[in-house]
Amino acid sequence: SVTARTMNTAMVAENFGEACPASAPFFGYMGAAAALIFANLGAAYGTAKSGVGICSMGVMHPGLIMKSIIPVVMAGVIGIYGFIIAVVVGTKIKEPVGGGSQAVTPQYTLFSAFGHLGSGLTGGLSGLAAGMAIGIVGDAGVRATAQQPKLFVGMILILIFAEALGLYGLIVALIMSSSGGGACPSA
Repeated sequence: SVTARTMNTAMVAENFGEACPASAPFFGYMGAAAALIFANLGAAYGTAKSGVGICSMGVMHPGLIMKSIIPVVMAGVIGIYGFIIAVVVGTKIKEPVGGGSQAVTPQYTLFSAFGHLGSGLTGGLSGLAAGMAIGIVGDAGVRATAQQPKLFVGMILILIFAEALGLYGLIVALIMSSSGGGACPSA
């Protein structure tokens, strides 16, 4: 009982409530992680799949390798989209203030946390889809362009529309991450 009284005296008051629970930053950081992880999965798949097509085509037509590198560059841009979302979301997460002899007061609302989670999932999964599309089109496109150069413009147009999927995810994610979450109520 002496130990219990000592622990109770040593514990600091916490002002976490339903609107600003202690778990809210977890959801925000998961949004940042999801954006980066899924977008980079898409970028890696797009790079690898396009790279296989470029290497296969380069055996017969080595002069076309630099012209055919466009899908790899476009897949890399998808990773940049995820990085942008992760940085924006990560910098908006606020840690609680206080501690020590002061009460711990949360600064990050659950509304903001869920908005940031949704933002990360929107951008990340859009990037994954775009990267997969770029990889498949890039692989088939560079092989076909090596056999028929007139297909180059068509391949580029298809790649642009695939890249647009990632761009749509980036735009919506940025809008979602900037929605106001209000302030945590003070105790």
